[in-house]
Amino acid sequence: MKCVASPLKRSRAFLTAAPTIAKRIVRAKAKIRDARIPYEVPSEADLPRRLDSALQVIYLVFTEGYSASSGASLARADLSGEAIRLGRLLVELLPQPEARGLLALMLLQESRRNARSSPEGELVLLGDQDRSLWDRALIAEGVALVESALASRRVGPYSLQAAIAAVHAEAPSAAATDWSQIVGLYDVLLRDSPSPVVELNRAVAVAMRDGALAGLTLVDAILARGLLDDYYLAHSARADLCRRLGKTAEARAAYEKALRLARQEPARRFLARRLEELAES
Repeated sequence: MKCVASPLKRSRAFLTAAPTIAKRIVRAKAKIRDARIPYEVPSEADLPRRLDSALQVIYLVFTEGYSASSGASLARADLSGEAIRLGRLLVELLPQPEARGLLALMLLQESRRNARSSPEGELVLLGDQDRSLWDRALIAEGVALVESALASRRVGPYSLQAAIAAVHAEAPSAAATDWSQIVGLYDVLLRDSPSPVVELNRAVAVAMRDGALAGLTLVDAILARGLLDDYYLAHSARADLCRRLGKTAEARAAYEKALRLARQEPARRFLARRLEELAES
């Protein structure tokens, strides 16, 4: 499979400026050319140490398919379907815990596809989704895979994210979700694989467990460090927490910033509707 994602899409996935990613790609190509590194299929003994790179590429493809970084559509089923196909092949070839964890994560996220948008193509947030539309066969397969990965006690970031997705998948509603368990899993994920996006997701979970003010305090601390200033979902999360707290002016400013940063049309329409609702209230 050829990876056809543009440098800009890769840059968004890595939270890095597009020119920086482009320069890295050029330097890597130059190194391969100058060192005359030949293309060769890795031996079976080399496969385990190549696993992390393979998992990253497959998940990048899935992520772009599950939630397109820009454009008119919310998702691209062809990309997410191809990533899942590759994930299944990888598990057959190298059934390591993290390979199973990644496949579980993709299946559990893919199970929500039919509920993530309205018939008109509008974005529907997780808490508002009709859970009867979730694919229970994919959920059952994903849960079995993540349980197998966790039982190995060699737990990595994909298995932990899959465990979080499994908690969501098995909850009958957003209110009935075990948010304490989700926060605990994010604590482990943040310790093992620190990332500002993981911090943000944990902050949202804390808000669901402990209230909007607790979540807003954490989100503001992340943004104060400048780590997610260009990440529209951080400002959208802040806007929602401010809205829930009755901080209308702050919510409006955060939604406006999120709207300026968003490049996906369904997300932009969602944010615009939120701004209209604030104006009406």
